[in-house]
Amino acid sequence: MATTNPSASSTGASHDAPRGAALITGAGGALGRATALRLAADGFAVAVLGRESEELRETATLLADAGHRGHTVVCDLREPASIAAAVDEVERELGPLTAVINNAAIYPPTPFLEIPLAEYEDVVRVNQTGYFLVAQESAKRMVPRGAGAIVNVSSITFHGGWANLASYVSTKGASVGLTRALARELGGSGIRVNAVSPGAFPTKAEEIHENPEQYTQWVLDRQSLKRRGGNEELASVISFLVGPDSSFLTGQTLNVDGGWVME
Repeated sequence: MATTNPSASSTGASHDAPRGAALITGAGGALGRATALRLAADGFAVAVLGRESEELRETATLLADAGHRGHTVVCDLREPASIAAAVDEVERELGPLTAVINNAAIYPPTPFLEIPLAEYEDVVRVNQTGYFLVAQESAKRMVPRGAGAIVNVSSITFHGGWANLASYVSTKGASVGLTRALARELGGSGIRVNAVSPGAFPTKAEEIHENPEQYTQWVLDRQSLKRRGGNEELASVISFLVGPDSSFLTGQTLNVDGGWVME
């Protein structure tokens, strides 16, 4: 079930968020945290959602320390009932949702021939079904209001294919398909749906690579820009996609990868 961590809600900022409430799943991770801080700075009241963890608490603390209005919801995306409860809680605590970022993901690195069905289904529950349900529950509330923005976080791995990550890659492809379908269906209600496809950003996901220096060189050999991207740079693109400057943009997937994939 969704639960609240009252100590993580900030108290120093105004309770009149001019841009409404933003919900970010997987907010304990590096990309989710950077996005939470950016959207809070943009004027959103930010709900950080994730499984109970020190990382999620740290994100909430950073928001509070910066004087932003935030709310923490502990929620397992494997549990459909908890997703509906979480969205209800966010609107009850922060007001109407105007932005939703589907960011949470798991990525067990297993060779395709060795992936057990249970592992594959677990990845689908979090990365695919979780995105679907968070978007659906949020859209149920956005549609009557005639406005809202949803951003699904895909991955560069969908565009190029990645060994030992078949479950993850397939779900990231599904997030692009979901983005296009929802953009088409919800556009008449004033809701925009886009996706971002991050390249190799410095996150905990890099722990699956045995040699970090070798991996960094492998990344730079493929990027047009010969430096690693910062998590704040992805957050800035998400900020654009939920903001007024992208008001006529929907159904698109933006590759934020330093010029790795060009399509």
